Amino acid sequence: MVELIMGILLKDAPAALRAGVSVATPLLVVLLLDRPHWSMYAAFGAFTSLYGRTRTGRARFTMQSGAASALVLAVLLGVLISVLDDRTWLAVPMAALIAGAGTALATIAGWHPPGALFLVFAFGAVASVPHHLTDLPAALGVAAASAAFSLLVGAVPAPSDPTPSGVRVTLAHAFPASLTCAASALMAGTIATGFGIGHPYWATVAAVAPLSAQGRSAQLVRAGHRIAGTSAGLVLAAVLLAPGFDPYPAVAILALLQVAAELVVARNYGLAMLFITPLALLMNQVAAPRPAADLLWDRGLETAIGAAVACAAILTTHHLTKPHPTP
Repeated sequence: MVELIMGILLKDAPAALRAGVSVATPLLVVLLLDRPHWSMYAAFGAFTSLYGRTRTGRARFTMQSGAASALVLAVLLGVLISVLDDRTWLAVPMAALIAGAGTALATIAGWHPPGALFLVFAFGAVASVPHHLTDLPAALGVAAASAAFSLLVGAVPAPSDPTPSGVRVTLAHAFPASLTCAASALMAGTIATGFGIGHPYWATVAAVAPLSAQGRSAQLVRAGHRIAGTSAGLVLAAVLLAPGFDPYPAVAILALLQVAAELVVARNYGLAMLFITPLALLMNQVAAPRPAADLLWDRGLETAIGAAVACAAILTTHHLTKPHPTP
């Protein structure tokens, strides 16, 4: 146990603290500007800090820069879709496209964490909230500034594992996994939207998340962790949402949840979901408050839908999506 705690403190704490600072600071800024509806842009730009945790120097900067560009683009696409009258249904194929393209990009570029989960999350969350075209400059400015701040925080030296030697992955090799991810996102989004559930993008995210793991067994385990961790996280979320925190205490809690998630995500994905679930719900409440009971129900049901779709995809396409070679 002592070795585990020391390992977490020495290996995972620096990345967790970077993520906490990167998320909390932009959120505090938009609250000070009295623009809580900008918090979504700030949060997704700050997700830049979640990439390259085992890299340092130029390697981390390069990876985070690529992720930052993709995250800002996902936010902008979300705004563009959200101005349309049929945004709910139009967001489904666009999320699938982002899932597929993001998976290919992450695989070819060797991003860590792999996959398109955060890109799909960013797009889906922004697209679910009505916007006007006049919101584009704010979305671009806030998301880009938040991402730039994360790059600055990421420049702080910290202990890391040796950077693994790269293995070039071609688009042809990445294509099967990319196609599976896109199809899963499309199916999950279609089911959730068809049933009229409040947050269809949560089903899409839940379908995409397990597919970033390498190998069928690891993917199925991650799907199970997603369901179990979300179930436990909903209990914690219910406790945290009940008092109805003001924005500033909510941001402090968000930062603590982000740090906690980053401390354990590399060791146990299910345990990380215990913190990620209330984090996502609280983030939603800061940007656009809604009845807590509705959020909890939507999150649980859509996670089940997405995870079920992911498992079906894993079991039917595993022969097409073999892990890419490792050194």
